[in-house]
Amino acid sequence: MALTPRKVVIIGAGHVGSHAGYALVSQGLAEQIVYIDIDEEKAKAQALDIFDSTVYLPHHVNVKAGNYSDAADADLMVIAAGPLPDISKFQTRMDTLAETVAIMKNVVENIKNSGFKGIIISISNPADVVAHYIQNQLNYPPSRLISTSTTLDSARLRRALSEATGIDQKSIYAYALGEHGESQMVPWSVVTIAGKPILELIKEKPEKYGNLDLKAIAAEGKAGGWHVLKGKGSTEFGIGASIAEVTRAIFADEKRVLPVSVLLNGEYGQYDVYASVPAVLGINGVEEIIELHMKAEEKEEFDKSCKTMKENYEIALTL
Repeated sequence: MALTPRKVVIIGAGHVGSHAGYALVSQGLAEQIVYIDIDEEKAKAQALDIFDSTVYLPHHVNVKAGNYSDAADADLMVIAAGPLPDISKFQTRMDTLAETVAIMKNVVENIKNSGFKGIIISISNPADVVAHYIQNQLNYPPSRLISTSTTLDSARLRRALSEATGIDQKSIYAYALGEHGESQMVPWSVVTIAGKPILELIKEKPEKYGNLDLKAIAAEGKAGGWHVLKGKGSTEFGIGASIAEVTRAIFADEKRVLPVSVLLNGEYGQYDVYASVPAVLGINGVEEIIELHMKAEEKEEFDKSCKTMKENYEIALTL
């Protein structure tokens, strides 16, 4: 039986798309990468630059620029097209909605005509609303269309917790949930260090954990992207690693739980909204949504975040 090379198509060859592709290549997660961008010369340049790097990487990968016909037999599509927020105008991710939807109209039409039937990971911002918009316009199976959303925010939260506690971030389990944006929240009641709830540690070891400012830590996790954006103009490495983590979970059929944006229809008491929650990822995409038991005040925060995304999704449909 012949083995089939894993093929990924990346829509958008900018900072985010290029680093997403390089993360996949450097970690050996695909054998074929195809870049599609309205700026064809840029797509060719990014593909060539990454392809050159494979000479000194452990895995052989064919990287090229192409068009939507290349998507017909692809296993995975990463959508990374769209503008960055203008920090000089104090824009949030949600403020780029109209501009991103205008781009997505063309992307969606091309996907429809391409014959693509694989799994879609959308990372274009505002992540949750855009993923919902694409799913609606394509009438795509929700389990096969997700956004990385707070996968990266959760990493930033764990980094902030590590800095505050002195515990390595890999021993900390914490999720930022809801929107990949300003309304995201942290359910502190399920945050653990080495499996022990952080709220218990605060009570049991006040001399070490009693001074933790959980609000400030959550705010630092949320602000992580803005620190990067202000410092160098775009986020790149963090989102690249996040894409690789989600892709690995899918391609390796890991059944791994990661915080990704999925369509909720009854889970968490929410309907017809894409929001980031812990989900089991495998070869079929989203295989299960894990419902956390939040405290009443945490659930209220999560519901507010969902309300924000619902309202903006309704706006997106009118654009």
